[in-house]
Amino acid sequence: MFLMFIISMLAETNRHPFDLPEAESELVSGYNVEYSGMSFALFFLGEYSAMFFMSSYIVVLFLGGSFLPLNFFFLQPFIFGFKVIFFIFIFI
Repeated sequence: MFLMFIISMLAETNRHPFDLPEAESELVSGYNVEYSGMSFALFFLGEYSAMFFMSSYIVVLFLGGSFLPLNFFFLQPFIFGFKVIFFIFIFI
């Protein structure tokens, strides 16, 4: 399930090897030319927020969220953040 979710996650966010949203005839990078200024910034903000959401979703579903065998309650946000950042690093 974990492997299938990672593959689906990559396909949903158009990351490599599923990063072909434009056709071969659009050699000037397709949507990057059509958007400019704030539209371009919001487009990429949406792309990276989807990556953050998918990374946090996989941490909650498969890696136990902020759980560690030793119960240090003050470290839980940092543990969760570290796991999410690890999967964002895998994405990028």
